[in-house]
Amino acid sequence: MDILYQACVITGCVALVLISAVIPWAVFTRYVLNSAASWPEPLAVLLTIVVTFIGAAAGYRLNLHMNVGYFAGKLPDRLRFLAELAVQLLMGLIALFMIIWGWRLVEVTWHNTIADFPFLSVGVTYLPIPVGGLCLLLFIIERIFLGVPPDPIGQHGEVPLD
Repeated sequence: MDILYQACVITGCVALVLISAVIPWAVFTRYVLNSAASWPEPLAVLLTIVVTFIGAAAGYRLNLHMNVGYFAGKLPDRLRFLAELAVQLLMGLIALFMIIWGWRLVEVTWHNTIADFPFLSVGVTYLPIPVGGLCLLLFIIERIFLGVPPDPIGQHGEVPLD
């Protein structure tokens, strides 16, 4: 699971770095060269899909997603455990939805092409949805049976406040 997590993080980070390179290029070609390139914006959208679905699965594994746990934290231990289990099961349903319907979307759009990238299938661009859903489902199963994994980076680098 650590290897899958690292693959998700690396994929999301590479996509984010590429977005950070592509957008300035689009601005440069539009305003400096006065000849806007057509490919940076659709590429940035495609990379955003990768960051959203693959990167979100990695964030979920370490419980880095946004959540409101105030009321759950006030529950007795037994009820808090049941509430957390219910959350994991509901997230599992969301992951299954992403896998099933994401794959159907990939199948339906597989033979379509993108105008700016005629060599690229639209279905390929939607692959991060079911792949991210599968990663998310595996991380949910891991969390149900093993708990939240330790942060691989840890707390190094933080200066203790004395």
